[in-house]
Amino acid sequence: MKKRIRLFLDDISLWRRGLIYYFDRRLRLFSKWFEEQKDAVVDILMARRGMYQKPFLHFSVIVLFAVGILAAPILADTYPGLTSQSDLASFTPPSAVATSLDFSEYGVRTDRSDKPRDVIEEYTVQQGDTLSSIAQKYGISVETIQWANNMTGTNLSIGQTLKIPPVTGIVHKVREGETIYSIAKRYRTDPQKIANWIFNEFTDLDTFGLTVGKILIVPDGVMPKAPPPPQQTAPRFASPQAPVTTGGSGRFIWPTSGTITQYPIWYHKAYDIANPVAPPIVAAGDGTVVYVASLRYDYGRHIIIDHGDGLSTLYAHLSEMYVKVGDKVSQGQVIGKMGSTGRSTGIHLHFEVRVNGAPVINPGAYLK
Repeated sequence: MKKRIRLFLDDISLWRRGLIYYFDRRLRLFSKWFEEQKDAVVDILMARRGMYQKPFLHFSVIVLFAVGILAAPILADTYPGLTSQSDLASFTPPSAVATSLDFSEYGVRTDRSDKPRDVIEEYTVQQGDTLSSIAQKYGISVETIQWANNMTGTNLSIGQTLKIPPVTGIVHKVREGETIYSIAKRYRTDPQKIANWIFNEFTDLDTFGLTVGKILIVPDGVMPKAPPPPQQTAPRFASPQAPVTTGGSGRFIWPTSGTITQYPIWYHKAYDIANPVAPPIVAAGDGTVVYVASLRYDYGRHIIIDHGDGLSTLYAHLSEMYVKVGDKVSQGQVIGKMGSTGRSTGIHLHFEVRVNGAPVINPGAYLK
């Protein structure tokens, strides 16, 4: 009996393959025939395009006339009061009447574009400007403007042209022998911040090679004689399964321990948490693993967990991953190990909170 069933299934498989082959063969023959006929028709039309111009125009007029006849009942229903020729002759459609438009009635206004600034802009000082007001206008620090323009004081003159960097930090021109790490050390910032600035160009994303003479933006960098920027330590947990969750009112716990080297900003909507000992990474909340991937650049080895209600979290630059797609995870469960894969300059975790697939600019609101 089993042998007969096996033979029957084999026959069905062979029949299916034969049917697919037949339809594929017929489709190829039809495509070949269609191309031959199409080329012939195109050749005729191109050769005699002058002869067919007048018939084509006549045909177009006939089509328009037919459309007019079909549309007449619709127009009659739209304007039921216009039944006589005199009514039609005296009727003027509203669109033909010249009127003045009051845009305020429709709420029409011009909004200023919020497109992120990715280049150094120039600003001409106006009457009443101060360094503080200009810095506030562009969303950067006063020191950033001073450093970019070699200013030692705060005095401005009307008509003076200032260079305005796109973010708070340093504008640096690369010199011979410099690396992303030496530049970050000089300006007392984390090299990962330089890598995170998406408009910085590198000759090699594996080594973050630089081109001599190129302009490099160093976010949050400070001049050697300026006070160092403050750093904050992410909450530590006693064990991967029992995180300490003091403070805050969000639904997620901190996924690891270490120093926060970069806070969320418009071009990097995530926390960067660095720790040289490469601690374990835990799930910030209960959920289902929906994505596990290993990329050479960008996020490197990373995991995405769906927590329901449109919320998800992303954990990037991992050295090891302990879950797979479809796994159910609980809050505090170890899912991987901190690393430095992808677009990374050192051991750290890139942590995002997403709503409907898009990273939020303030993930801290969801964290305890």
